Amino acid sequence: MVLLPVPLRDYFEANASFDQERMLASFSGDAVVHDERRSHRGSAAIRDWIAEATLANQAIAVPFAFRMEEGRYVVEATVSGAFAGSPVRLSFHFRLADDKIVELEIG
Repeated sequence: MVLLPVPLRDYFEANASFDQERMLASFSGDAVVHDERRSHRGSAAIRDWIAEATLANQAIAVPFAFRMEEGRYVVEATVSGAFAGSPVRLSFHFRLADDKIVELEIG
């Protein structure tokens, strides 16, 4: 795994073990996730998104590149799981504040 800031490393490590609560703990309470043309704001909505997008699809993201772009942390990852088209390469665009993820956009 590439060397990532702690909140991002925690998020991807928790994803690899399908640890929903640890994934959620990487986010601030009022964070927002943008994925598949939908937005999920706040802990309850993000918990549901993790269950739907990650757990239900057994989706694991493995980072292979990391960079800064316009004030955001961009992680390129290969995502594999029980979904059509697996594996896919996706970009995870993170904004951090106070060592928490406050925004994640996946595309």
